[in-house]
Amino acid sequence: MARYTCSFLVSVPIDHLQPLLIELLQYCGLEVQYYTADYIMAREIPGNVSFSKLVTVEVLIDKSNATETETRMSIVIKNEELPLKLDNHCRQVFDFVRQEIEHSRNWHLIESLAG
Repeated sequence: MARYTCSFLVSVPIDHLQPLLIELLQYCGLEVQYYTADYIMAREIPGNVSFSKLVTVEVLIDKSNATETETRMSIVIKNEELPLKLDNHCRQVFDFVRQEIEHSRNWHLIESLAG
């Protein structure tokens, strides 16, 4: 199973972050399946890759340490594909979503930590 994680600290009011993230995930070609105030789950739309390569994205918003201007969030991007190659489908989607978050004009990126 391929799995990639990243943590971000962004400067945006906490109330605006969730709708902006949903919009960003949809822009990335992902369908939001479920969301709460501090969690979003989105999946890749079937049709372009095999079922085992379909990517799931989970976004966790850390509301407990959020301030009026800064919020930490973590993303986990995974699929059932064995990561036999460094440049696999899951990694490609991870890199794309991470770049979209880092370069979004909807917030100011303070910190990005990939794991």
